[in-house]
Amino acid sequence: MKPNVIYIFADQWRKQAVGFTGEDPVITPNIDKFAQESLVFNHALSCTPLCSPHRAALMTGKYPQSTGVYTNCKNGADVMLSPEEVCIGDALKAAGYQTGYIGKWHLDLPEQNGCPEPESGAREWDAFTPPGLKRHGFDFWYSYGAYDHHLKPHYWRDTPEMIQVDQWSLEHETDVALDFIRAKSNEQTEPFALFVSWNPPHSPFELVPERYKELYNGRELNLRPNVSSEQLAAHTGEPFESGDEALLRYTRDYFAAVSGMDEQFGRIWQEVQELGLAENTLLVLSSDHGELMGSHGLMAKHSWHEESIAIPCLMNWQGTIGPGSTDVLFNSVDIMPTLLGLAGVPVPSSVEGLDLSGTLLGTSHTENSSAFICAFPGRKDAIEQFASAGIDNRKYGWRGIRTKLYTYVVHKGYVPGAEVQRLFYEHEKDPYQLNPVVLKERPTTELLISLEAELQSWLDRTKDSFELA
Repeated sequence: MKPNVIYIFADQWRKQAVGFTGEDPVITPNIDKFAQESLVFNHALSCTPLCSPHRAALMTGKYPQSTGVYTNCKNGADVMLSPEEVCIGDALKAAGYQTGYIGKWHLDLPEQNGCPEPESGAREWDAFTPPGLKRHGFDFWYSYGAYDHHLKPHYWRDTPEMIQVDQWSLEHETDVALDFIRAKSNEQTEPFALFVSWNPPHSPFELVPERYKELYNGRELNLRPNVSSEQLAAHTGEPFESGDEALLRYTRDYFAAVSGMDEQFGRIWQEVQELGLAENTLLVLSSDHGELMGSHGLMAKHSWHEESIAIPCLMNWQGTIGPGSTDVLFNSVDIMPTLLGLAGVPVPSSVEGLDLSGTLLGTSHTENSSAFICAFPGRKDAIEQFASAGIDNRKYGWRGIRTKLYTYVVHKGYVPGAEVQRLFYEHEKDPYQLNPVVLKERPTTELLISLEAELQSWLDRTKDSFELA
């Protein structure tokens, strides 16, 4: 019998922000224990560290260059996941799975792009996704587009009637997920596949229940060595000069949200065990991208740094996938085909990522020496600047490769005429990426020439119009 699949992913949760890694001082006892019993990915990556692009890659196994979801689905941008794409929900449903999706979707066109006053009440980037092709095979639906009021969330099911809730979104969505799992367990017919998309620890960081903030009272929260409040003030224009008080407050609240997430994840994991599902359930915990939180003078994501692209990924299938860790490069586009491979479901021919299920199970080996990472100018003002100059904004931004040892990036900027930079990082020698080799011209050393050639091969494979000038 095919395994049940539970895929849980949080928004903006970086790899370093979990207790068992020994990096950020985050309190996560449930995830730490889960890690001891699971396969931990040391090199799980977000190919485009931004919400909608990663989600599109997760669903389709394709890069943003192919799906067209290169930036967030937002007001004023004609960006959404096409109903014609073949997604993991479509494939699982076709294979007989009972499918469900709970939480943030952020792959539909915001309703206000087409109607100032949508019947659903959706505003700004939000959207009600009605039953049909745009749900991509997910039958049970308890979701919303993009809405960051974590303490007073809302959702839609199969009608435009908005369901408003006075409960922390992560806790509420866990309640709904537990009801789904219990119901499907009682039916004991076809296997089920449930995707749970938690918005916290995404900003606003302060919107987390006080009981989780209190966990950090009196605790010292050292910032990462690559955090610079002076750089952050210069980049953002915000007054971070007076020490790191604001950053410490943001960091505490961010950690508090992760601790809250840990408690809710513990509830799901415990339920899977108590229902006797662990031996026939593939349970995965991950995220869509990281959070810089002041590292390199930056907030949020969208950069090539480890705090942005490196994501947690823990996989548990009791009796089938043994505990331990893997150094396999696991990119956003590889998630969908690998989950399908583990479930014994055919991988659609449209997929561009790798099915690494054989590597994880030890039945075969797939070699992937590098992962392709990329980002595009997506802000409305930047797109307008490129358009007024008669330039396709998707030819700019940055492209790079991440190997187990190195990160190599070519950055052409987010505005026309920006200076082109090449940046090279050695992970073991410079774990906080404080001392990159910065080049203004094409490389001349053997190693960097080979990395540039590898990057060019990725551009060719993805039919990317970005030019290595």
